[in-house]
Amino acid sequence: MQLPDAEQLLTLLIEKIRLDVTDKTTIVGIHTGGAWLARRIHQALKITQPVGVLDISFYRDDYSKIGLHPQVRPSQLPFEAENSRIILVDDVLYTGRTIRAAINELFDYGRPASIHLAVLVDRGGRELPIAARYTGAVLTLPESSMLELRQADDGKLSLDLRSIVTE
Repeated sequence: MQLPDAEQLLTLLIEKIRLDVTDKTTIVGIHTGGAWLARRIHQALKITQPVGVLDISFYRDDYSKIGLHPQVRPSQLPFEAENSRIILVDDVLYTGRTIRAAINELFDYGRPASIHLAVLVDRGGRELPIAARYTGAVLTLPESSMLELRQADDGKLSLDLRSIVTE
């Protein structure tokens, strides 16, 4: 399957977000891919509030099944979450469980005025009622595959599709 160019999708996503950016907009990325995207969006849109990064490992409802991610990093929210207008950024929207975990963590920092979701790719397959406001692309992919965002040493982004072996 031919995947879209991640850099082109990011450009499209930035243009969609640009329409709604105000001086009160904050950008928060979900570790890892969402954080890469959030930094690029933050820079491209010249958002004045600092960019935030969430590691939602301890907030996942499947934590007991999948265990701890080997590279857990502390979340960084260098702004007041209370009453803020947050654009939450992730690379791939699938079941919605990662987004639910991120929203739970954000509320531990305070009650935002709003949270809007931006994703590079929406691949469908939702298990929770979560939808992105801003999307680079919508793809239909087999359930037996995992779509992964990668970042090269030079910062260039690409998408990779892997088969998942289930037992």
